[in-house]
Amino acid sequence: MALVRITGLTKYFNDHKAVDNISLATREGEFLVLLGPSGCGKTTLLRMIAGLEKPSSGEVVIGGRVVNDLPPRVRNIAMVFQSYALYPHMTVFKNISFPLRALKMEKEKINEKVEWAAQMFGIEQLLNRKPRELSGGERQRVALARAMVRMPSVFLLDEPLSNLDAKLRASAREELQQFQRQIGITTIYVTHDQVEAMGLGNRIVVMNHGKVRQIGTPWEVYHEPADTFVATFVGSPPMNLTEQGDVLVGFRPESFLPLEVNQGHGELKQFEFEVSLVEDLGGDRLIYGRLDEQFGRQRVVSRFAPNINFPIEAGRTHLFTVPEGKVKLFDRQTGVRIEKNIPAGEPDGRD
Repeated sequence: MALVRITGLTKYFNDHKAVDNISLATREGEFLVLLGPSGCGKTTLLRMIAGLEKPSSGEVVIGGRVVNDLPPRVRNIAMVFQSYALYPHMTVFKNISFPLRALKMEKEKINEKVEWAAQMFGIEQLLNRKPRELSGGERQRVALARAMVRMPSVFLLDEPLSNLDAKLRASAREELQQFQRQIGITTIYVTHDQVEAMGLGNRIVVMNHGKVRQIGTPWEVYHEPADTFVATFVGSPPMNLTEQGDVLVGFRPESFLPLEVNQGHGELKQFEFEVSLVEDLGGDRLIYGRLDEQFGRQRVVSRFAPNINFPIEAGRTHLFTVPEGKVKLFDRQTGVRIEKNIPAGEPDGRD
């Protein structure tokens, strides 16, 4: 396995800056997820690491070696695309063995490695079939097996599960995570799906407009968002943001609950909440409505966990609260999170 380090990486397409001065480094054997909306630069960043795009400036280092001028085939990386890119005229066996045959490996060694990869992904019974005879999940496994068969030092995945249905994606996430842990190869995974990112990543790189907005564990990017973009992009429903002068007050829907429910959770911030809609989703209840005039009648949402049985009706006003420790403050102009809200004249403990 190898570490990947990029420094000051920038990519222009004509006058458009797709990737803007990004620096980051993987940790040994970690599953790093690049998360962001379409057009944020995450796939372009991955393609520069792979050698499929040449950086306008900056440096890519894999395993301690600068690889900017090296073609993909000598970077010892493997990449799986959204489309899988299988050869339709070849059997599964030949698809998986293709990179080994390109290296002119001995036939016995090829057979051994293909059998190993096929068993790892549970597709050994499919080796004589062609891609058109496979389901979407089976084609995805073949693409992963082909990528892994020569044991690369870095594994790059560009939305490989996006063509699967929701049920299959959930099982594929579990299998992919188990596989990565078993092999221990440094993996960089691109997705726009926050559920995939939160479920798979040891760390998540949240991107927007070609820039990194935050790097952190799933817990950190959810509970301690660096700015309002991360706060509203990660989480469904997203974090509530309400204006109070030059400050935005943020709180997650699951922390925004009736006073009777939140009592006993320390100091509470209180809101008058006029309920307009109640959605019962089985596992959750989503409560939509507006805050009082003090908060400009802003729309917010509450999420009730299955164990919370509290009577809520549309058209009524309730006293809702948020534990002070769950309240996040953001600068209204920049969107950057304010670490502390220190009253004037109160010492902050720093020299």
